[in-house]
Amino acid sequence: MAVKTYIAAITEALDLALEKDKDALIFGEDVGQNGGVFRATDGLQAKYGEDRVFNTPLAESGIGGMAIGLATQGFHPIMEIQFGTFIFEVFDSIAGQMSRTRYRFNNTRSNNIVVRTPYGIGTKTPEMHADSIEGLFSQIPGIRVVMPSNPADAKGLLLASIENNDPVIFLENLHLYRSLKGEVPEGYYTTPLDTASVAKEGSDVSIIAYGGTVPLALKAAEQLEKDGIKAEVLDLRTVAPLDIASIGKTVEKTGRVVVVQEAQRTAGIAANVMAEISERFVLNLKAPIGRVSGPDSIFPFAQAENDWAVKAEDIVNKVKEVVDYD
Repeated sequence: MAVKTYIAAITEALDLALEKDKDALIFGEDVGQNGGVFRATDGLQAKYGEDRVFNTPLAESGIGGMAIGLATQGFHPIMEIQFGTFIFEVFDSIAGQMSRTRYRFNNTRSNNIVVRTPYGIGTKTPEMHADSIEGLFSQIPGIRVVMPSNPADAKGLLLASIENNDPVIFLENLHLYRSLKGEVPEGYYTTPLDTASVAKEGSDVSIIAYGGTVPLALKAAEQLEKDGIKAEVLDLRTVAPLDIASIGKTVEKTGRVVVVQEAQRTAGIAANVMAEISERFVLNLKAPIGRVSGPDSIFPFAQAENDWAVKAEDIVNKVKEVVDYD
């Protein structure tokens, strides 16, 4: 084990993937000599050459189209979209092409493409740089949406995504890049996709979170424990498809649930989780399901970011409301 930052774990995963898989290619805006705007690919072009790690024009739609073409020729593209909301420019390639390849070709071909992009609040980015976009992609059949919450999972889930034969949207939390450190196993390993993880055991209430909200949920759980409330924190890790079995297990265990997301309230992952619980596990519930989310408004300019953001205190208050329900 070694202590690494979230972004260092991602860089290490990319390095190991290029070393193991000679057909793996990394490309995107400024990912070459500069190592990307956040230095996630720092040093990789120097190590593997310009044929395997290279810059593209500032044209996200072109990046997506090239990834599709390369995948049809046996390459394993790892494409970077510099900021999450820039992915709108390549939406057609993802939703209209990558996601449908296996179905369209009767399971004879697939697009094993990883689309890496950062998202999330906490770094005072300009407009259209930090939106949470996972809800948009979770509704597209044929696409996995993976959102690690810690360095060990960032490495293992990224390597698993690269090995996977279907397209994966791999969302990396901006705030966690350098603010979060953790123990990361050495060498090459994968963390299973489509599988949630219990980040903290508890018995009184389940906090279901993912990505950047997991550290907030863990902080809230620590505060709640001082008040005698033992909260279990379930980290979804993959938000599409959901790990229904793990969700059911924690609901059956505690009977009380709070779902947390950074994204706006309407039509998000939290709503999907709540619906699945209501349909499948409603008889295990002792109280209505609580939800903590961003407001239904445009992601704000930097001056208002702190007011807009989900906080650990919000989770604590919602948990107490659910626990106190008669």
